[in-house]
Amino acid sequence: MVVGLSGGVDSSVAAWMLKEQGYDVTGLFMRNWNDTTGLLQSDCHWEDDLMFAEMVAKKLKIPFYQIDLSIPYRMRVVDYMFAEYEKGRTPNPDVLCNREIKFDSFAEEARKLGGDFVATGHYCIKEEIHTGEDTVYRLLAGKDKNKDQSYFLCQVNQEQLATALFPIGSLTKPEVREIAQKLGLATAHRKDSQGICFVGKVHLPTFLQQKLEAKQGNIIEIKDIKLYPDIADGVPDIVIQDCLLAELTEPFKYEPFLGETIGTHNGAHFFTIGQRKGMNVGGHKEALFVISTDVTENIIYVGEGQAHPGLNRKGMFIRENEIHWIRTDLRMNQGECRDYMVRIRYRQPLQQARLYCREKGMYIVFDKLQRGIAPGQFAAWYDGDELIGSGVIDK
Repeated sequence: MVVGLSGGVDSSVAAWMLKEQGYDVTGLFMRNWNDTTGLLQSDCHWEDDLMFAEMVAKKLKIPFYQIDLSIPYRMRVVDYMFAEYEKGRTPNPDVLCNREIKFDSFAEEARKLGGDFVATGHYCIKEEIHTGEDTVYRLLAGKDKNKDQSYFLCQVNQEQLATALFPIGSLTKPEVREIAQKLGLATAHRKDSQGICFVGKVHLPTFLQQKLEAKQGNIIEIKDIKLYPDIADGVPDIVIQDCLLAELTEPFKYEPFLGETIGTHNGAHFFTIGQRKGMNVGGHKEALFVISTDVTENIIYVGEGQAHPGLNRKGMFIRENEIHWIRTDLRMNQGECRDYMVRIRYRQPLQQARLYCREKGMYIVFDKLQRGIAPGQFAAWYDGDELIGSGVIDK
């Protein structure tokens, strides 16, 4: 059994729990990032994480190793992130890190050490059920709803889940810290990591300028625009015709003549929908929010106030090749529609929606208007506490 020791309290307690359960536990630390460009000075670097991981392994009396996965991490996570931002999309590198690194490259290294299973400190729960002769693995939300991390695992597959363990999924964060304190673990009171997975908290424009060029463009304010006038209060409980699906999920196309130029920015690809910081434009009673970006013309469109209709959308679309089913046995067929609870970002409360599976992909229509839907984000759909599938928002 190999535990990914990150130098944090969650993986530390996970290792202890598995040892208590009788597993032959080995700790493995992965170093994934070396560059400090754009990092905020208050953040600890990987050397600190390694030191704490070693201290925990020594305290628990388990073997400890470290591995450098910075090359696959850059190629499979960070390069993808740069490419998405360049297209004007908003990726989630933490989701990619779990799919491509923790439960792929890292799991492969764990097997080299003789680890049949890989354990992490994620707040989620894995269950095993049997359908006929097949074994199916369910991924459920963690007990602590404030820390549930199932969303970050929305792209893992059945093969990866088969060898994954999440020991602390049935605990709350305070319970985890209490255990660590009683054990005298060095990580008991260490702050949770923030920012990009294994990179840290960054000043995003500075970080992105490693690959993306700064280029001045216009900020255009949009006023007095009314979207979805007839459906803002919900979709009738009937199956929507395909022609209306496209209309409900198509983002509004803004043009410069619809608004007024109120300032300049240093690159549309540095901004995301719903963002309120970094524009440096005054003279408004309420804050300005990004409601759309155009990386081709290098324009960002903004609206004043949290109630601006441009922040809200009724639905979204996921291309067929971007749809991922954790529960492959529940895969939807073309022409089928199904109700699920959906979230488009970590910690967002689950939202009631109807999914329509069509030849081109998945249309998702929400009961209520949703704020800040951005292409590149991951939408994840749940049945109760179980994560069923996910996909990259195309538009």
